[in-house]
Amino acid sequence: MIREVVRIELPRMGHEVTVCDGGQAAIAAIDHNTFDAAIVDLRMPGVDGWQVVDHLKSVSPETQIIIHTAHGDVNEAIQAVRRGANDFLQKPCKLFDIQTALNRVVEKRSLTNKTLALESRLKAVEGPAVLIGDSAPMQRVRMLIDRIAPTNSNVLVLGDTGTGKELAARRIHDLSPRAGQPFVAVNCGALPENLVESELFGHRKGAFTGADSNRKGLIEVANGGTLFLDELGELDKNVQVKLLRFLESGEVRRIGENEAFHVDVRVVCATNRPLQEMVDENAFREDLFFRVNTFEIRMPRLRDRIEDVVPLAEHLVQRLHRKRGILPAKITTETAVALKAHDWKGNVRELANAIEYALALCDGHRIAATDLPDSVRGSVDKARDAIPNGDVWSPTVPKSLRDIEMDVIYRVLEKHHGDKPKTANELGIALKTLYNKLNQYDVRAHAG
Repeated sequence: MIREVVRIELPRMGHEVTVCDGGQAAIAAIDHNTFDAAIVDLRMPGVDGWQVVDHLKSVSPETQIIIHTAHGDVNEAIQAVRRGANDFLQKPCKLFDIQTALNRVVEKRSLTNKTLALESRLKAVEGPAVLIGDSAPMQRVRMLIDRIAPTNSNVLVLGDTGTGKELAARRIHDLSPRAGQPFVAVNCGALPENLVESELFGHRKGAFTGADSNRKGLIEVANGGTLFLDELGELDKNVQVKLLRFLESGEVRRIGENEAFHVDVRVVCATNRPLQEMVDENAFREDLFFRVNTFEIRMPRLRDRIEDVVPLAEHLVQRLHRKRGILPAKITTETAVALKAHDWKGNVRELANAIEYALALCDGHRIAATDLPDSVRGSVDKARDAIPNGDVWSPTVPKSLRDIEMDVIYRVLEKHHGDKPKTANELGIALKTLYNKLNQYDVRAHAG
């Protein structure tokens, strides 16, 4: 009678239920599927509840065990905890008590998934989910993200390598109702070909050689949140079939298990490859293309929004200052024009590398054009020629009188290759005054 009530009522509360008529049937079910929770009676003929508990802890240690017995006392409860039980219900109990116990399981699973998602994000260097730039292409990207983020639609983000596709995906997540849930980023091109399916869908212990324990797939880890599939075009067609099945049904089946289970995940995909051409060449499934391309956002190349280069560079300087304590050196006029003159085939990623390189070489106060990497330095002469009659770049933040003064000091200092006496002599100030001004500016830069 209790089994029948559970079988009928718990699905109405949002749970998927497998009912077993004894310990042997329970062990058989455990051997073929993984469960979030198991409500186990202790006194059963043949295989008793303790044997079921021991088997669960052996093959599925992540399963939360709830002991349910009419013979519960303090000693039995203590023994149950020692054997690995997570909760204890004494008969007779109300359906409300069972639901309360299962809610605790759901909360713990959600916390575990968030932790796993955070660990996956910490494997990569991430900046804040802020899209920098006021150019027309970036204004359109922000408008599209603002429109689509509150919905549950699948999104396909297109663009060259280094244009910020993951940043756009994270922005979509942060502006969505799922913002408090996991954001799981998966680089499909970086996954070993023989482990792609296991990484995405999970596997059961013993499902294949090397599967030494049960493993949650990243789709399951993202439950309740957003799954970002980067480099989607790199997926093998066999995995494409299984991804399509998941997108259509919302169900996941781990490798080595018989039963599928439902997960609630929003999917955002990205690629730098021409998916439509791949479809025409039979290299990518057309039905999957239409499924992931519910809404399309195209990230512009950096050279197509050149007016954003300097604000982006300033943002990257501040980010390195916050993350690594590197002094937030100022970008000189000549450097700014050199940055705008470069082609940036590697887009924002190339710019970030160039700024980090320049900060390592600069004097800690100013990024001179000569501090830029060799690959960018070729734009320096071009930049000098591009400044006609004193028509120079104007920084995004108006300069103070002290900033202008220090610009002059650093220009002369650079001219004399750091020779302070020669610098003071040309500026017409005492050497002590020069040192004082440099020290004052250094203190202010640290405070900023």
